[in-house]
Amino acid sequence: MFDAPSWAERLGGDTFLAQSYFRSHLVVRGKPDDFADLISWTTPNQVIATHRLEPPRLRLSQGGEMVPLRRYAVPVTTRRATVWHRIQPAELHARIREGASLVVDSIDEIHGPTTAAAEGLERFLRTPVQANAYASWTATEGFGTHWDDHDVVVCQAEGAKRWRIYGPTRPAPTWRDTDTPQVPDGEPLADIVLNPGDTLYLPRGWWHAVTADQGAPSLHLTFGLTTQTGADFMTWVIDQLRDDVRFRTDVPRFDTPTAQPRARLDQHPETGERTLAAAGTAWDFAAPAGPLLTRLATGRPATLGELAQQAGLPVADTAALLTVLVQGQAAAVSGAGR
Repeated sequence: MFDAPSWAERLGGDTFLAQSYFRSHLVVRGKPDDFADLISWTTPNQVIATHRLEPPRLRLSQGGEMVPLRRYAVPVTTRRATVWHRIQPAELHARIREGASLVVDSIDEIHGPTTAAAEGLERFLRTPVQANAYASWTATEGFGTHWDDHDVVVCQAEGAKRWRIYGPTRPAPTWRDTDTPQVPDGEPLADIVLNPGDTLYLPRGWWHAVTADQGAPSLHLTFGLTTQTGADFMTWVIDQLRDDVRFRTDVPRFDTPTAQPRARLDQHPETGERTLAAAGTAWDFAAPAGPLLTRLATGRPATLGELAQQAGLPVADTAALLTVLVQGQAAAVSGAGR
């Protein structure tokens, strides 16, 4: 039984929390029968035979892509007019022989020993955990080189799996992010083989490629650790704001100009400089640009000549200022003649 003390002992307790957790990968070698009571080859057969698993709960993956469902399941309509997909054993085995890997998501919800192990890991690391089962019979990569948006603890139960680990290319990436991590180049920083009883910890964002290329079928469990970030906390705060009618009310699109969320133009009394805030960016301009910016802030269209004349600036200087604002998406050029 993998309770919290067992996980702490296996991963290294306080040393793991202080040196590896969130920081670097960790390999813990074990004995071949360490996970014998947790999962075996009979487990996937029992789960598939006794549960109605809809994709992506149960899925096949090959070469980094999902195998189309129609290639191993058929739709079935029940008496109540609901549709589910019945696995076709012969087609499933054919796809596996062709190199597909089998995945059962959230196996902890339907398999008692895995449930207990996931709960023990939750108590140790104080975060929700989801366990997936992965089975591979050939050396074909199921998922290609990729990264996960959550930390994982991998338990190799049967056979062997090769893990090529490249490390992160973006610190702490998330599934909903402002940028995409760059694919790593060069050689992996670690090239390891997990055998039965071995455990691997991998922080989120660490690129890896996994293959069952050791000459034997592989079965392992991956315990995914739910992330708890500052952005998640702010999302929770925003959800709480929905209790307040002021935050549920529409933005006043047709209110007076001063009440609408337009560009903001501020003047600094000491220097006369102007700050224009729009499109999520702020620009500082010298005092002579004030009349031009005031006109732009109204939102009314104007020609380059009109703006230069109103500001008392050369046309070239006016064009340079407008170029900055257009590139920053605070102003737009219209093709309509006047």
